Amino acid sequence: EVQLQASGGGLVQAGGSLRLSCAASGFSFDDYAVGWFRQAPGKEREGVSCLTSSDGLTYDGDSVKGRFTISSDNAKNTVYLQMNSLKPEDTAVYYCAAGFPNCTVVGYQNTAYDYWGQGTQVTVSS
Repeated sequence: EVQLQASGGGLVQAGGSLRLSCAASGFSFDDYAVGWFRQAPGKEREGVSCLTSSDGLTYDGDSVKGRFTISSDNAKNTVYLQMNSLKPEDTAVYYCAAGFPNCTVVGYQNTAYDYWGQGTQVTVSS
C-alpha cells in the first residue's frame, strides 16, 4: 500500500524552528519529486518547497527562501522540511506529496502529484 506519513508539526513561538518529516512506504522517493505544501484557514494550498530525489535539486517558494530547507534521507525514504525563523504567517496545515518525475515538471501543481500525506499542523504564536 502506498502511503506518505507527515509528522513533526506543533506549536512554536515566532522565531523558533521545527522539522517536518515525510516518510514514504510502498514506493521509493528515488523516482519522484517530493513537495511540501501548506494550507492556512480560508486560503488556497500553497507550494512551499520541492525536491527531486534523483538529482537533489530543490526549489523554494519566495515566502520561505532562506528560512526553510528541504532535504532527504534516501536510505530512510524520508524527506524533511527544516523550518527556521518561523513567523505567525507560517501557521498552516503542512502536507507532503510525491509527483513524477521531478520538480521541474510538476512544480507546485496540486493535480500533478500522485500521492499525498495526511497533513501536520504547524502553529506559530506571536
